[in-house]
Amino acid sequence: MDTRVAAYAVIIDADDRILLAHWNEGRRAAWTLPGGGLEAGEDPEHATRREVREETGYRVSVGDLLGIHSRVIPAGRRLAPDATGPLHALRIVYRARITGGRLRNETNGSTDRADWFPLSGVSALQRVKLVDIALKMARRD
Repeated sequence: MDTRVAAYAVIIDADDRILLAHWNEGRRAAWTLPGGGLEAGEDPEHATRREVREETGYRVSVGDLLGIHSRVIPAGRRLAPDATGPLHALRIVYRARITGGRLRNETNGSTDRADWFPLSGVSALQRVKLVDIALKMARRD
């Protein structure tokens, strides 16, 4: 079984909007939290800051750990065409706040744009389950 550890940020502004990134890999495109896989030996908080910067253009301060979500993805549902076994995905979710930068879209990455959405409209978006899981962790569902 393969393992992937990733770190994500829940960023909600003063206007009750959440920052999401548009994930474009896999079977269907969908909105997700900014974040992604840890590099070998990388601290999860550092990975969160790096991934948010890459995917949105913003610099962030990482706050409270909201939770860790564990999921095993069967081999047949994995996105990697050469995957032969299941994947254990560990997703570390933090609260974060913007400290600088400006909104921009990622180029040549796993996401192709980023944007702010009112929390009240998130349920209408094509999104990955992690968004709902993280909002429950943040008690914002």
